[in-house]
Amino acid sequence: MFSHLHIHTEYSLLDDMCRIPQLVERAKGLGMDSLAITDHGVMYGVIQFYLAAREAGIKPIIGCEVYVAPNSRFSRDASDKNNYHLVLLARNKTGYHNLIQLTTKAHLESFYYKPRVDKELLQQYHQGLIALSACVGGEVPRLVLDGR
Repeated sequence: MFSHLHIHTEYSLLDDMCRIPQLVERAKGLGMDSLAITDHGVMYGVIQFYLAAREAGIKPIIGCEVYVAPNSRFSRDASDKNNYHLVLLARNKTGYHNLIQLTTKAHLESFYYKPRVDKELLQQYHQGLIALSACVGGEVPRLVLDGR
C-alpha cells in the first residue's frame, strides 16, 4: 500500500495549507493505512496529527523536514543561508525523542533565518531515525542537479 512520507501541513508556513483533519480524512478515503507529516523545521502539528490518524485507523508516521547548515550550525556567515533539506522520520520512540531534540536545538542554538541542524547534531541524535533525500532542496538532489 502506498503511503505519503513527505507531507507538509499548515504549520509549514508559506509552504502549504493542508489542514490535518482534512489530510487524515482524505488519506482514509483513499484507503491509506499509514501517513507521515514532515513540516519544515517544526513539529507543532504532531500531537493533533497523531490523535486524528489513530482515530481514523491510520498509522501516524512522525517526521520533520529539517534544514541542514552547510557548515557549522553556529556559523552566521552569509553563505550559511544556503541550507539544504533533509526529511527525517521517527522509526520508534527513540527516534521521536531524537527528532524532538534536533528541532529544539535547531530553534534554540542555531537559528539563522531558519532553525538549522548540522552533521554533528545529526550524528549525535540519529538513533531511531530514517533519513530521506527530501525535495530538490536536499543535498543529494542538489549534487545531482549540479552534475556531481
